[in-house]
Amino acid sequence: MKDTWEDVDEYFDDKLHVSDEITESILEKNEANGLPAIEVAGAHGKMLYLMAKMKNAKTILEIGTHGGFSSVWLGRALSEDGQMATLEFNAAHADVAEENIFNAGLADKVKVYRGSALDTLPSLMEKGYRHFDFVFIDADKENYPAYIRWVLEFSKTGTVIVADNVVRNGRVVDDETEEAQVPYIREFIDIISNDPRIEATALQTVSGKGYDGFLIGVVR
Repeated sequence: MKDTWEDVDEYFDDKLHVSDEITESILEKNEANGLPAIEVAGAHGKMLYLMAKMKNAKTILEIGTHGGFSSVWLGRALSEDGQMATLEFNAAHADVAEENIFNAGLADKVKVYRGSALDTLPSLMEKGYRHFDFVFIDADKENYPAYIRWVLEFSKTGTVIVADNVVRNGRVVDDETEEAQVPYIREFIDIISNDPRIEATALQTVSGKGYDGFLIGVVR
């Protein structure tokens, strides 16, 4: 028996035209290649697209490509001359993502950089990325504190920062939880809380992916 929020996902997917042939093919390819089903929900992929489109983003950074599902959604929001850098540690995932991005017609705008994000981030300025209009963080939670410090270095007034998986089934409020990733999420949130350069909020979500949420911030 499906949970109610799965029915709601399907309802909005149908009514608001969330899925299409390209996004469905990405999910199918990811599954066929054995990638874990940890990409954002379809409605949340479109949410990222709309947010980046509202920002009129010309430059986007994504930390955590996975199979390219969110990468394609974000890439679709880029302006005509826009560019996106997406960082992926797992080489096999990067291979699948590059194929999905190519099939979506975005290979000229979206570049996958392989290897540890903490190794890649310092080199992005040399590659011509000075600042980003929109940043999406959805990678290993242990490095969220380091990622946000780097992201702020690449930010300017008005940069939008979105981070996934910050609620952790509600365990983010439990400072004694046994979930190993929660302390890093709490540290990440503390950094943002104490940094005057950014104002932020959090959005709790329920979907076929379960109970979690996003942090959304804007650089002053």
